[in-house]
Amino acid sequence: MRNKAITRDYYLNKLDFQEFGVTDVDGYLMVQKDSIQIHFFEFKELDPKENYGQVYIRTDRIEALYQWVLDKKIDIHPAGHLQIKPWRQKEFSLLDPDNNLLTFGQDV
Repeated sequence: MRNKAITRDYYLNKLDFQEFGVTDVDGYLMVQKDSIQIHFFEFKELDPKENYGQVYIRTDRIEALYQWVLDKKIDIHPAGHLQIKPWRQKEFSLLDPDNNLLTFGQDV
């Protein structure tokens, strides 16, 4: 993450994660939703255009999650709308403010 406040706002206010752990540590952020935990380290020099960070999150309710994202008007990755992939996963993807790819998937 380049900016803790921006990353925190995206995950807490858009994706409904909660902050956990020690919250006042400079340059470090931990967020949690259901059984998912994501940790972020500050990297102010990060160029989002060159960022290849990615997280794959498995779910057993992909349709409902995708609809929730659409209802909240959260931007979907341009090539990341819900679809069945050749590797037999139904997936969709988002990009966070630093261009970290968040892919949500479910077995088909």
